[in-house]
Amino acid sequence: MPLRGKILNVEKAMQHKIFENEEIKNIFTALGVSLGTEEDSKELNLEKLRYHKIVIMCDADVDGSHIETLIMTFFFRYMTELINRGYLYIATPPLYLIKKGKAQQYCWSEEERNAAVEELGKGKDGSVGIQRYKGLGEMNAEQLWDTTMDPEQRTLRQVTIDSAAEADHIFSMLMGDEVPPRREFIEKHAKYARIDV
Repeated sequence: MPLRGKILNVEKAMQHKIFENEEIKNIFTALGVSLGTEEDSKELNLEKLRYHKIVIMCDADVDGSHIETLIMTFFFRYMTELINRGYLYIATPPLYLIKKGKAQQYCWSEEERNAAVEELGKGKDGSVGIQRYKGLGEMNAEQLWDTTMDPEQRTLRQVTIDSAAEADHIFSMLMGDEVPPRREFIEKHAKYARIDV
């Protein structure tokens, strides 16, 4: 189901805005699930659930990561049971395609990219073609199938919750209204971030 860019940040939005949001209503409809009455509005009804594998597939860039986080926040807050049952996954599209002649290799990290350049180009960037994928739209249908959609070859990461309390704290801190804790978290963990140039 295609989404139009970034969905509503459910961590900041008022509940009536969440359930009026067109993208969120479409997610409920596509999955075939519903929430209970006003009194138990967070009670998820899974009787008509259509899928037992729900895959979030976003671009392999900073915006794609933000959209992934917004969608995971929504699932954590309103469809936790789908995560608990192991139904939520994240697709991992490649960052690079390295080519030399007829040989080609997809790479999902800088380390894999460097290894492919070493292997195909004997360590020389200029001797190989390097395509950096900023988004899924840059791939043709065959490349998207081969790398991200083919069940025989794709890599999916299953979303799990090891500690509900810790997950609740992190989603509140990263996606909520309070700026100082988010800034502190970013400053503390910035050295682990990968810069996408």
